[in-house]
Amino acid sequence: MDNFNNIENKFRRYKAYVSTAGTTQFHLRNPYIIAWWSAAFPGFGHLLLSKYLRGLVLFIWEVVVNYHAKINLAMVHSFCGNIELAKESLDTRWMLMYIPVYIFGIWDSYRTCIDMNKVALLAEREDAPFNSFSIGALEINYLDKRKPEMSVLWSLFMPGLGQLHIHRVLSAFFSLIWTIIFLYFSKALIAVQLLFLGNIQQATFVLDKQWLLYMPSMWGFAVYDSYMNTVENNKLYNWEQRAFLIKQFQHPNFSIKKGKVVD
Repeated sequence: MDNFNNIENKFRRYKAYVSTAGTTQFHLRNPYIIAWWSAAFPGFGHLLLSKYLRGLVLFIWEVVVNYHAKINLAMVHSFCGNIELAKESLDTRWMLMYIPVYIFGIWDSYRTCIDMNKVALLAEREDAPFNSFSIGALEINYLDKRKPEMSVLWSLFMPGLGQLHIHRVLSAFFSLIWTIIFLYFSKALIAVQLLFLGNIQQATFVLDKQWLLYMPSMWGFAVYDSYMNTVENNKLYNWEQRAFLIKQFQHPNFSIKKGKVVD
């Protein structure tokens, strides 16, 4: 019945939607944190807002343009104090294309977060029912409580596993695929193997720095995204349980008398 209500759009705003691909919900977010993630890696701010298509476009744009502009490589040279080498590494044809879209990603994620916070408050007041269980031929998803610490732990092992822990299939697929791409082209695992063998100089030489600098943002995003969504999913579970118990078991005439002593 709840699925039917969602399809008909009987209510104006819904707090959440549970599907076989994951749980999507409105909740309050800090727009400065969302903007910061967009600054760390364009697309991440939108992905945190569950704006997957827009986030994926900006993410792929960042990888392609950043790679051809050699921005990460120039950053490594500047960190090492080789300013002139950093200037020579940059490709200005790609770099000048990079700036406006980078700024747009930060601005748009900040603006979208503020708008979604307003919708979250309105959805909270409307208190519309939503589906809490979804079953399909390939997957089953339902509201449940999980430990945020476990989401963080699995994300540290491999980005995407924390999202799988809380059944965010789209985010998990995205994180896993791109982590594999970054690990492969950066040759990070080869460097780790050489490091274990004691060949520190060769391990440093084999690394592709342009691809390597994508990885800290990827790991950080996976940890934050899985932790934040685990906490919010737990809140959503509590909210749905409370609404169900009130509707099914609480007497309609029951009222809480605040500020009064009841004998």
